[in-house]
Amino acid sequence: MNEIARFFRKLWLLIRRDRYRSEIDEEMAFHRAQAEKEFIADGMTPKASRIAAMRQFGNAARLKEQSHKVIGFRFESVAQDLHFALRQLRKNPGFAATATLILALGIGASVAIFGFVDAALIKPLPYQNSSRLAMLFESNPLGPRFHLSYLDYLDWKKLNKSFSAVDVFGAYGFMLSTPEGQQPADGASVSAGFFHTLGVTPVLGRDFYPSEDATSAPRVVLLSYGAWQKRYGGSSEVLGQTVVLNAQTYTIIGVLPKTFHFAPAEPAEFWGMERADGRCDKERGCHNLFGVARLRDGVSFASASADVKAIALQLEKQYPDSNGQRSGWIRPLTDEIVGEIRPILLVLLSGAALLLLIATVNVASLLMVRSESRKREIAVRGALGASAGRLVRQFVTEGLLLASAGSILGVACGVEAMQLLRRLVPKDVLARMPYLLGLGLNLRVAAFAALICVVTGLVFALTPTFRLSLTEMRQDLTEGGRGSAGTLWRHFGANLVVIELATAMVLLVGAGLLGKSLYRLLRADAGLEPDHLATLRVATTGDRYAKDAAQINLEREIVSRFAALPGVKSVGITSNLPLGDGDGTSDFRVMGRSYKNGQHDEAANRQVSSNYLHTLEARIIRGRDFQEDEDQQKPFVMIINQTLASQYFRGENPIGQQILWGDMKTPIEIVGTVNDLQEGQLDAAPRAAFYFPFNQHPEDSFAVVTRTSQDEQSLLPELVAAVHQIDPQLVVYETSTMGQRIHDSPSAYLHRTSAWMVGLFAAISLVLSVVGLYGVVAYSVSRRTREIGVRMALGAPRGSVYSLILKEAGWLTGIGVALGLVCSMGTAILMRKLLFGTAAWDAGTLASVAVVLAGAAMLASFIPAHRAAGVDPAEALRTE
Repeated sequence: MNEIARFFRKLWLLIRRDRYRSEIDEEMAFHRAQAEKEFIADGMTPKASRIAAMRQFGNAARLKEQSHKVIGFRFESVAQDLHFALRQLRKNPGFAATATLILALGIGASVAIFGFVDAALIKPLPYQNSSRLAMLFESNPLGPRFHLSYLDYLDWKKLNKSFSAVDVFGAYGFMLSTPEGQQPADGASVSAGFFHTLGVTPVLGRDFYPSEDATSAPRVVLLSYGAWQKRYGGSSEVLGQTVVLNAQTYTIIGVLPKTFHFAPAEPAEFWGMERADGRCDKERGCHNLFGVARLRDGVSFASASADVKAIALQLEKQYPDSNGQRSGWIRPLTDEIVGEIRPILLVLLSGAALLLLIATVNVASLLMVRSESRKREIAVRGALGASAGRLVRQFVTEGLLLASAGSILGVACGVEAMQLLRRLVPKDVLARMPYLLGLGLNLRVAAFAALICVVTGLVFALTPTFRLSLTEMRQDLTEGGRGSAGTLWRHFGANLVVIELATAMVLLVGAGLLGKSLYRLLRADAGLEPDHLATLRVATTGDRYAKDAAQINLEREIVSRFAALPGVKSVGITSNLPLGDGDGTSDFRVMGRSYKNGQHDEAANRQVSSNYLHTLEARIIRGRDFQEDEDQQKPFVMIINQTLASQYFRGENPIGQQILWGDMKTPIEIVGTVNDLQEGQLDAAPRAAFYFPFNQHPEDSFAVVTRTSQDEQSLLPELVAAVHQIDPQLVVYETSTMGQRIHDSPSAYLHRTSAWMVGLFAAISLVLSVVGLYGVVAYSVSRRTREIGVRMALGAPRGSVYSLILKEAGWLTGIGVALGLVCSMGTAILMRKLLFGTAAWDAGTLASVAVVLAGAAMLASFIPAHRAAGVDPAEALRTE
């Protein structure tokens, strides 16, 4: 009961604090009066007794503060501290705005990049126990990540001892029949247990039944959540409706969850079943699928990999013609989905962390300077009775207030930056990064921002308290805070500037290397001239173009129509455009050579028209180009690229040599060699490739490349119209220029994003570090005004003053740049996998960055040096 009564009394006194203060004043006055009476009774004069009573009673302000503490006015004191902190910041709007903006800049960048890291690397994938999922590939002499064949998949599923489930998928899309005609629709075909293996359950309807992959079973399809909303308005009556895909009728049986995505097959609206009813599914040598598997409990990826390789070896012995030199390879699904972007995100996060460090250091240095200028105020408040704890609490309040303002503004900017950066991602690239669709502020990002706020608040709160020494307050009061204070700040600030300069050096070198890497990537020799090249793909529907003759006639008609358009110089046809994913490989053998049992080689293959290589402005190195009349009635011929020629015909002429390709029994003669065309991504090494005449191996879907004498972008609508004039049922898609294909390619986007982001961080860090150096030098000059005045009064020339100031700045700059060079080389070595055609120790970049940083730093130092040289000695001495 006593505790309750005491609490309510404190609450009442808090409400009636004005009355309480007056009561305290009355009581203190009463005690002083009583003491005066006692001193007068002892024979002292009234004036002397009053002084003695005040001395005996002690510091009135401190006694009042102690009385408040005893009574429990903690809420009131916090409010007072907060009000005082706000008043101090309002008195110094320039300082408050500068510190808040600098901090917001660092926090905003860190929050934005952490949002991407959270979405890609921290947020769990939308699968059950995703860490136990693996991607399955077949490997061959060209590399580890190649397709499986359907028959190999069945054997892997039956023979493995490491997986509880094995399934396959193929992301090839569909042709969707609509009232407006045929349209390409993104999609994938999966085996019956695919979603069960992932641990994904439809939010509407059901999953596939195992029996529905039979060739006689009705065709069924699952919708993505996005397709359900966009195409069917989110209606629950969608179940049971039919949709025509690839001229086949499918029944919709379910809708996948909103959060579901599967990056290796995205973008996908329709998910159909893989059925063994195609030619490729019956041939073990036809590879068109990827595998996904779930590891059994207790099985490691290493043991699963050994199991897969053992199965591949068994199949190689059993089927030497189709599986020779083929092995198995597995990779964690999380690595497959985010493996390429992980190092770039970590680099960007490191850059953001360095930027936040610079921002925090700069604001801390501003607070230190400000605390130095408040030494007299602190000394006066201490002399008037303020305790050390109360002064520390005041600075803690100011630091937390400043950190809170910067954090709120920084988080708001960071969230906006996330959305801006996501909108800058090309649509095709974003489709392969579906985990970014949920990018934004969530609990993890908010917790990260709160942690930054707390840490920076503590740093800002503790920084000024380094100078709170009550034993020196009297000296500070008499000397105005000069002397040791200035010496401490000069040393402390100098160390901070060295750190800032070294950090800026690291970021600038990183940005320079990434920028040079991007420059060389975009100008890498792709074996063709990309300017004035327009591209599009054409797909046929129905049975009209099922026969080879109809496909050849269509190809010739399109080439003829395009060539007749104004501004068109040449037209070519290809089965696969350059600068793609590098798919479309097959095995081959060189006739007349002995092979070990099962040995065969593999290379990319393309079907091209007679004018295709000329349209790309590729170079025929040996032999000849294809001729238009080389059709299926003529001997089969091929052209090989330089890489294949150097790998298999080193030191000999390949022209006239014969090759067995795939399952063909008829040898194909090599009639020419062409320079390497980049059939894969820009940053991939050239691969062996051969080219066949389209008229000897026609297809019902192909790409058209058109070289123009005018702006190729403006010609694309005319090209599309020309195709539809031939046949309105033809589907035209993926219209773009070759320049756009290069600019929007995944490798170019990743290099460009990392270069721009690190470059932005580097530019900001350069400004902040130079500003920090300027602050240190300017503060040093302000503390040495008397010294400079004395020097000039004694006859020192202005040049010596310049030398004095710039020498100090030069030492700081030199140490910072040297330390930064060492750290930069270490950082560059760690990020060398992100570089293309650029060495991590590129001397030109290191030297250029060092010169730019040193020049900017010395230029910033020249301003206070010029101000110091212009000091009037008489005015300086009079001021002191």
